[in-house]
Amino acid sequence: MNELQGAGVALVTPFNTDGTVDYGSLGNLIDYQIKEGMDYLVVLGTTGETATLDAEERKQVWEFASTHVAGRLPLVAGIGGNNTREIVRQVDQFSISGYCAILSVSPYYNKPTQEGIYQHYKAISEVSKLPIILYNVPGRTGSNILPTTAIRLAKACSNIVAIKEASGSFAQFGEIMRDKPSDFLLISGDDPATLPMMALGAVGVISVVGNAYPKKVATLVKECADGNYTLARELHNVLLKITDLCFIEGNPCGAKYILKKQGIITTDEVRLPLVPVSPQTQEAIEKEMAIIA
Repeated sequence: MNELQGAGVALVTPFNTDGTVDYGSLGNLIDYQIKEGMDYLVVLGTTGETATLDAEERKQVWEFASTHVAGRLPLVAGIGGNNTREIVRQVDQFSISGYCAILSVSPYYNKPTQEGIYQHYKAISEVSKLPIILYNVPGRTGSNILPTTAIRLAKACSNIVAIKEASGSFAQFGEIMRDKPSDFLLISGDDPATLPMMALGAVGVISVVGNAYPKKVATLVKECADGNYTLARELHNVLLKITDLCFIEGNPCGAKYILKKQGIITTDEVRLPLVPVSPQTQEAIEKEMAIIA
């Protein structure tokens, strides 16, 4: 899966002021990512506000991204949830060309056991025509894909090829790297952890702040991959505060505000229950943007 090496971005889904998807802004955002050196794009992950898009909207966004990218970059589709039967159906029916993999978040809210998590992903793997990236983000899901479960899945299911890790546990990252099959990929799912995770052997990141600063994120990842950690540390430090501001009032609220200020997207509209960032956070973001510029 060379397509998953390097810097990926979890694209925001821009909205018009009436709440509909803003495809003009989405096209601008995709072109910006390609121009600035991103290696691949994730369409409708958490950052894409997928939970508040209906089935037809999701299909249209996936199709638009595939048509607009037109083979210029690999694409990953986010398809995940806590109803195994429904996710199996969605994955089985996914047939949009241009995608190289599926990113599937661990079931949330239900709080399954490790056996339940294993059986959930095994059921998905049995119908998927595309390779699968596990997505572990306990802060959102309320459960943790333990390294033993991730490795068990990697060994049992040949089309489970990677894990996007956002557990924040370096003990967990190290255990995955120690025990994984040689071709199974560890991907950072948390921007501030990218540099140290790549030092452990991760192959890159699926980034949020990369929406707004793709060249910096892509360069950081490349420098880490090349073993140049001096420059990578400089970029890491430059991005730390703006990354924090992207999340301080919810993802992707901060990232959308930055993109609006940059002129990449037209509005920073989000769908309830998310709301745009407060004036105080807007001011803090603008101060940090001025420093980075």
